[in-house]
Amino acid sequence: MKVKIHNLELKNPVLTASGTFGYGVEYDDFFDVNQLGGIIVKGTTFHPRQGNPYPRMAETPSGMLNAVGLQNGGVEYFIDKLYPVLSKYETKVIINVSGSTIEDYVACVEQINELENILAIELNISCPNIKEGGMAFGTSCSSAEKVVSAVRDVYKKTLIVKLSPNVTDITEIAKAVENSGADSVSLINTLLGMAINIDTQRPVLSTVTGGLSGPAIKPVALRMVWQVSRAIKIPVIGLGGIMNARDAIEFFLAGASAIQVGTANFIDPLTTIKIISGIETYLNENKYNSIQDIIGCLHL
Repeated sequence: MKVKIHNLELKNPVLTASGTFGYGVEYDDFFDVNQLGGIIVKGTTFHPRQGNPYPRMAETPSGMLNAVGLQNGGVEYFIDKLYPVLSKYETKVIINVSGSTIEDYVACVEQINELENILAIELNISCPNIKEGGMAFGTSCSSAEKVVSAVRDVYKKTLIVKLSPNVTDITEIAKAVENSGADSVSLINTLLGMAINIDTQRPVLSTVTGGLSGPAIKPVALRMVWQVSRAIKIPVIGLGGIMNARDAIEFFLAGASAIQVGTANFIDPLTTIKIISGIETYLNENKYNSIQDIIGCLHL
């Protein structure tokens, strides 16, 4: 079950998606988090963020919308208060890093680079870039290249870049970040959606639109993972609507070297453990020696 994402060796290919698993400690009462290949903690920014006004989550058919807005205490709070707690885990802990400007990304990553027990970051390039009129870094090759290059200059460990699906051709963005020094890409982030309350005739979310996640986005995520894995040479981490082991195995066949579980954690806290077990059963029943035997093995 072991996989390697650049220099990051995982005991198994099942990770948790940022924003859906807190800081890991929230799940300690349910199971031993060290059974996971790794946990990707809640998004961290250079400055503290209060997030968006409520309501900022809404259920939809086969999914959910969220507009939390990266609420967190900032990188200094993370280092002082959370890092000592996370250091107790034997599994790999990865920090999701977000920012509004390139300078914020760099300043945040410079501090994280010094943390001995954090061996990788996931760079979220789907956040608004205020200096470019609200455009997300991840929706153009040039802006993606700029932020990834700037972070690569100061970050010396494994750099995973999380891609936005809200683009015309995700393979072009993937190739741009690969050329800028990314060690891996994760995809997809949420799709842009909205919900309306017909009784009040107002948007359900305070921000009007939000990020759609859950089973509804799986076919889109699977298609994009397949396309990107054929377009670049660095490892691909797949996510988007993975609810069980069968879903996860589809992503491996499409070319993902590892997967992340997100929305399913809200429904059943034990989903990740069940997926690990299900993958092992599939490999054994089909007489595969390793997870590597099925990665990218889709028959066309």
